[in-house]
Amino acid sequence: MGSAVIIIPLSVHAGFFADVFNQPVVETSAAEASPLLSPVDVGLLAAQKNPDPLGGRGGAELLVDENALVSTGPIGEDEIALASTNSGEIRVYTVRAGDSLSMIAEMFNVTTNTIMWANDLTRATAIQPGDTLVILPIAGVRHIVKSGDTIESIAKKYEGNVEEILSYNQLASAEGLAAGDTLIIPGGAMHSAPARGNIAGASPVKSSGGNSVGAGLSHPAPGSVKSQGIHGYNAVDLAGSNGSAIRAAAAGEVIVAKSSGWNGGYGNYVVIKHANGVQTLYAHLSSLNIGVGSYVEQGETIGGMGNTGRSTGTHLHFEVRGGRNPF
Repeated sequence: MGSAVIIIPLSVHAGFFADVFNQPVVETSAAEASPLLSPVDVGLLAAQKNPDPLGGRGGAELLVDENALVSTGPIGEDEIALASTNSGEIRVYTVRAGDSLSMIAEMFNVTTNTIMWANDLTRATAIQPGDTLVILPIAGVRHIVKSGDTIESIAKKYEGNVEEILSYNQLASAEGLAAGDTLIIPGGAMHSAPARGNIAGASPVKSSGGNSVGAGLSHPAPGSVKSQGIHGYNAVDLAGSNGSAIRAAAAGEVIVAKSSGWNGGYGNYVVIKHANGVQTLYAHLSSLNIGVGSYVEQGETIGGMGNTGRSTGTHLHFEVRGGRNPF
């Protein structure tokens, strides 16, 4: 004679099992339950956690008002030690039909001037569907203009550049300042940057092109000397001869390759995105050997050292975004 199996829904007789095990039953609604991450919630290629807050610093604005400093983001060694870091990821966006510059700026949480300045745009309406825009987060200082301020005095105070201040703030001339105006000083700093020494007095970087140094990065400019330590977006300057080989510090995909233009002061530059989400940037190049979409191996030559953009001499401006700069 066959036996019958009766399946009783557990939820119906939850009270019975609670009595058996002497455990109370707690009703929990779906709204009160802890949310579970779905596949779309998981960030792919997120930058690795960096235990060194100086190593992965990005950049942000610092509000300066009546000599009181109120940090709205990490910049400078003293402020960044007290603030969470930002990898400063560079992104690339292809303009679609119906897009406006203000919409794109809001999408990436930057200002329209940030996009215009980084892409050498003279007006917001200059974008067309299919254009590729580099979304370059700006490191700098926000300054409230006071009586007696001039563009020159503000630039000197924050170690900025007059032409860059005029360009970024869309000012036709230095005469247009008025007390109470807000200016952004791209690349501005609240502390004195290390003096850029000449090559003869600079510090040699003790690394060969084939050896990995810290963070899995190999030397991007073998034979060069360090002419300026950490500044800006976690960058160092490495001085050498014009046209000398610049090499990829790690394998990855080229996401930006600009072979002409001011480009926010970088001049000709390349950005490589690596497998762990870290990005390396190589600026002021004299020439480029690769293009967007290329995959490069560690140590592969990507261009030549130069003096393009905002540069006071032949050197490589080398940034590590989202990781430690070992140089």
